[in-house]
Amino acid sequence: MTTSTASDSTFHTLDAESCFFALTLPRGLREEAAEMSWRQFCDTYAPTGRIRLGSWSAERCGLGQWTYETTFGVGDSIRRATATASGPMSALTGLLYDAGCAIEILGFHQQPFGDRTATLLLCEAGGRTGWAFGLGDDTTESALHAMISAANRLYG
Repeated sequence: MTTSTASDSTFHTLDAESCFFALTLPRGLREEAAEMSWRQFCDTYAPTGRIRLGSWSAERCGLGQWTYETTFGVGDSIRRATATASGPMSALTGLLYDAGCAIEILGFHQQPFGDRTATLLLCEAGGRTGWAFGLGDDTTESALHAMISAANRLYG
């Protein structure tokens, strides 16, 4: 799977904006984002930054275990990494930790967003808490995008 970023045109289309107004935001985020436009929401909760996700692949390696391979950028460096975990969020959380971005997921919400999936995460890092947003063609891609958004919001 190849990933995209919040700056991609898919975030700022009329169809995405109309879906945004149908999105049910979790309590807390609902209040924070009440007066935001779609563009303001994306710029705030799905920011581009020094952490970028490139390629992502998964291969089953045992009962309940997967090997994930990824390419991601941190600042000016590009990293290739492999993790074995029970799921993609566990793998990406570990890979981000290894890159110096320890993040704890406090809340996880997913829902349909037109023909795509939206993920909303409440995360904490180093005493800072913040919401993040990801949009993808499936639940995994959406969750990975949200986790990268969280890393950029909390470690930007």
